[in-house]
Amino acid sequence: MRYTGPVKYSYGPVQQAKQILSGETGVIHKDWGSGLPVALVYPNTYQLGMSSLAVHLLYRLFNSRPGIICERAFWGFQSSPGGDERLLSLESQRPLADFAVVAFSISYELDYFNLVHVLRRAGIPVLATDRDESWPLVIAGGPAVSANPAPLADILDAAAIGEAEALAPRLLEALPAASRAPRPEALAILSKLPGIFVPALADGPVRRQWLPELEPRLATTQVFTPHSEFGDRALIEIGRGCGRGCRYCMAGTIYRPVREASLEDVLEVARQSLPHRDKVGLVSAAVSDYSQVDELAVRLRAMGVKLAISSMRVDPVSEPLLQALAESRTQTLTIAPEAGSAELRQVINKPQTDEQLLYAVERAAAHNFSQLKLYFMVGQPTEREADVEAIADLVLAARARFGRRLTINATPYVPKAHTPFQWSAMLPVEQIAARIRYLERRLQPARVTVRSDSPAWAAVEGVLARGDRRLGRALARVATTSLRSWQQALQAEGLDQQDYLRERTPDEPLPWSVVDIGVRPAYLRREARRAWQSRSTGPCRVGTCLECGACVHPLDAWVGPGEATVDAQDVHAIGLPR
Repeated sequence: MRYTGPVKYSYGPVQQAKQILSGETGVIHKDWGSGLPVALVYPNTYQLGMSSLAVHLLYRLFNSRPGIICERAFWGFQSSPGGDERLLSLESQRPLADFAVVAFSISYELDYFNLVHVLRRAGIPVLATDRDESWPLVIAGGPAVSANPAPLADILDAAAIGEAEALAPRLLEALPAASRAPRPEALAILSKLPGIFVPALADGPVRRQWLPELEPRLATTQVFTPHSEFGDRALIEIGRGCGRGCRYCMAGTIYRPVREASLEDVLEVARQSLPHRDKVGLVSAAVSDYSQVDELAVRLRAMGVKLAISSMRVDPVSEPLLQALAESRTQTLTIAPEAGSAELRQVINKPQTDEQLLYAVERAAAHNFSQLKLYFMVGQPTEREADVEAIADLVLAARARFGRRLTINATPYVPKAHTPFQWSAMLPVEQIAARIRYLERRLQPARVTVRSDSPAWAAVEGVLARGDRRLGRALARVATTSLRSWQQALQAEGLDQQDYLRERTPDEPLPWSVVDIGVRPAYLRREARRAWQSRSTGPCRVGTCLECGACVHPLDAWVGPGEATVDAQDVHAIGLPR
């Protein structure tokens, strides 16, 4: 089925929820008398939330646990002309305040504003100090929170640091007792769990928890709906982590080490999804880096499966993957050079050559893709005006080779925690905006569409990405998601946005040091030095360890035989929707 666009409503939230449910396949309904109710909240629209593989994984994982009732809720799909603004769960249409636990899955820092709005609209006190045991426990996880939970420290009761499959067994085991206990006792229970950061009690770094082996039967679409961006396909995670070491990339650090799902497991999950969708979206930090990507593409096509991917690496180009995408009638091919000049690509450790990039463009034209998208970032460390001019030059060279629709995304660069650029200043908003306008002027005559996120909002993202605990009370003050409201909240708390966007010194305490991501700070400092020297670092692969530290320590939370875990039979009993 194709994405049909946002759901349109003319009635109240109960009826809206029921309308959405009527179009879904794979919903899990549990009797509320059977256990602990957990609201799984994605603090953005239903359309985006149901496009997030994390939501599907968590929904399946939580509901596989006996005694846990997990229902979904979203920010943005429920509003009605009668002024009924209740925020309800989908499955049973209950208010969030009725749940014992409200668990947020957060991918992007700007969704922190929506988290606050969700709590406020649900009638739940925003600040943790205002909630006692009569209120739900408020927990959050996801890449943004795992990297730096500090900005939400005054709002959350607990933050989950790491990957859901590694965290869930002990967390789900502990939640029933914690939800019944007085709040100080509940926090004490949670603080003893590996990978759980309890801001009220935190006294040291919390180690990120990760999964030694991927289980694609968990990390695949559970609920099929036509009303999501990827509603026409089943999503399957084929790999996690990336060994390329791009120096701007937070995901490339916090999801180390690289792990792959087995080829046969991926094929089996794709086979099970065929009754629901004939297209599969392969999910990984770098799909074309999957070690058996050529065979996977060929065998999926032999099964009659259509393929889709988010973007493709060009070093090298996978011809079988390109062929499979073309045969699947994929309209758009996406390539992410990230920088226009070879020199800047050395700095960011993405040393693809112009020749490799343009060869991929030529192959896209040869396979008759309708649209080519090129992703760049503007404002990266050491970037000069000449590097921005090089973006335009590279795009014009691509235009000469690709005559159909050509679009570029020129995204403002935001420094992130736990990367070699975590100490770097963010380029001023005015300079970023001027460089984007330059690209628009250069490329408009060549019929190239230039898209960009707002530089002003990118600066807010930069504040939240590297922010400290003081930001929690500012977030709690924001009445509406607007730049003016945000600036007023910062001023009320005596905070200056520019202080968060400045360069950090190597010996300066960092707010995100409450998290031990597993990668040694010395490795990040070494990579920062190599960046300033314009020296690239080879990829992390078996036999060529870069000694970043991610693989050194065994999991605190990974459970072995005889310990509490999610029962595999329970997981597979839920499995893919029937």
